[in-house]
Amino acid sequence: MEWTVFFMRISDVMSKTVVSITPEESAALAARLLTRHGLGILPVCAQDGRLMGVVTDRDIVTRCLAAGADPSRVPVQDIMSPSPETLAPEDKAEDALGQMARHQIRRMPVVREGQVVGMVSLGDLARCRRYEAETAKALSEISSNISRRRKK
Repeated sequence: MEWTVFFMRISDVMSKTVVSITPEESAALAARLLTRHGLGILPVCAQDGRLMGVVTDRDIVTRCLAAGADPSRVPVQDIMSPSPETLAPEDKAEDALGQMARHQIRRMPVVREGQVVGMVSLGDLARCRRYEAETAKALSEISSNISRRRKK
């Protein structure tokens, strides 16, 4: 008997609707986009759509507001995380979980030839019954490291 192993790909679970921002736009606009669309992360893309970085709600708080800067005057490029971890649409979902746990991140851009084609989150992976245990483990690892960093 021949066994066929099915691996779920990132393209099967990713969100294909992507809200992004350019590096020149303000942190205030990034905050409005995050709030309006119920997101925690925005890919930062050049005019040609090439991924340059990501900006999160936490980046806005820690790198802009906590520093006493005016978010309407701070460009996203000054507070973004450059060269983010990414996934490819053909990557295996279970490999993504390991990568997310290793790098302590909950959301990742999905990139093909430098262009953002989607976003994937632990929540997207958790919705796949096949990965419930792995998702819980990844989230636990991320959360435990966050707790350890706060205690230092």
